[in-house]
Amino acid sequence: MTRLNDHTAVAVVGPTCSGKTRIGVGLAKLIDGEIISADARQVFKLIDIGTAKPTREEMSGVPHHLVDFLSPEDEMSAGAYAELAGKIAGEIFFRKHVPIIVGGSGLYLRALIDGLFEAPEIDKDVRVKLRERLHEEGAEVLLNELKRIDPEAARDLIPQNYKRILRGLEVYYSSGKRISVLRRDRPTTVDFDTIQFGIQVERKLLYRRIEKRVDDMIEKGLVDEAKEILRRGFKPNLNSLQTVGYKEVIGFLQGKLRFEDMVSLIKMNTRRYAKRQMTWFNKDKRIVWIKADDKRVEEVAEEIHRRFIGL
Repeated sequence: MTRLNDHTAVAVVGPTCSGKTRIGVGLAKLIDGEIISADARQVFKLIDIGTAKPTREEMSGVPHHLVDFLSPEDEMSAGAYAELAGKIAGEIFFRKHVPIIVGGSGLYLRALIDGLFEAPEIDKDVRVKLRERLHEEGAEVLLNELKRIDPEAARDLIPQNYKRILRGLEVYYSSGKRISVLRRDRPTTVDFDTIQFGIQVERKLLYRRIEKRVDDMIEKGLVDEAKEILRRGFKPNLNSLQTVGYKEVIGFLQGKLRFEDMVSLIKMNTRRYAKRQMTWFNKDKRIVWIKADDKRVEEVAEEIHRRFIGL
């Protein structure tokens, strides 16, 4: 795998408790990167312990963006996230650094990387044929073809943007519709390629990590944190508080759950959330999976680094 150009970002994705945060920081130190969070809950202030929001120590001097900047009563859509994250990515590229998108919120990642629109089903034969042509004829020939078919989608593309060239052609040849028309109302915000790396952890190990994380969160004061959020006048039915960890703690504070049941429910719902995340990410065949298991964070970061730069 080779880094294509100076406008290629890297995404580190995977389920909760897979180690994405620390791996992202380790990678950033290797490639002069800045991290853009793709976590739908870490954007909110005050909601810290239950979202495993990175501390200053864990950030380790690496710039982090889109963390801890909204009030719990604010709303954040995938489209709004993509617009903000895309702008920040452009600024990072301008500084000659590498955007590292880290998180497990699949819809946010899709909105940023692909844009949000109702994608048609892609004909498998069309996809295979286009990739054969890419290998045989080259990206420039396909780019010229896209310019004839969909000038708007091809505008500002260069041959190195072969993924977007292929996407535009496969959408058109599969559906007869131009991709520019499909995404006009929800355009991607920045023209860059993204290589996605998924952090793969054996299920039993992942579940053990989840158990430990929940126990650590309780010990660090998750109940008191939720109590303080409510004391400040934030309503318990806010969307930001419908988060695994907080909704169960609020149920406990309201007398609906016993303490032991609250802890068990947080663990169960976190496992279910991790399973949903993996189901989502497994559908994206572009993701390069890295087996982490008991590897050191530095080892995983170095492996991603090698693959990213093509060593």
